[in-house]
Amino acid sequence: MLENTLEKIAEKILSLDEASLAALWDRYKQKMEKFQPTREWERSVIVFFIINSVRVKNHIFNERILQHQQPGEPKPEEPAPKGKPNLKLVK
Repeated sequence: MLENTLEKIAEKILSLDEASLAALWDRYKQKMEKFQPTREWERSVIVFFIINSVRVKNHIFNERILQHQQPGEPKPEEPAPKGKPNLKLVK
């Protein structure tokens, strides 16, 4: 019974749009950080971690897809890394 309920919840979460969830991330982070011993605060924590779990799942999924790409297939363009470049002096 519990396992079936969790599976149904997971299925509903998988049907949600990640971009829409990401737009709510900051809102629920702020709610979670303002602790109150209420049911609303508890729900905010759960929602925050659901949003994070979808983001992590998608990140892992995309990494694994890239790892399993056939040799010779073009890889999708990755954004250039930000920050200080990793350079070394060669004499």
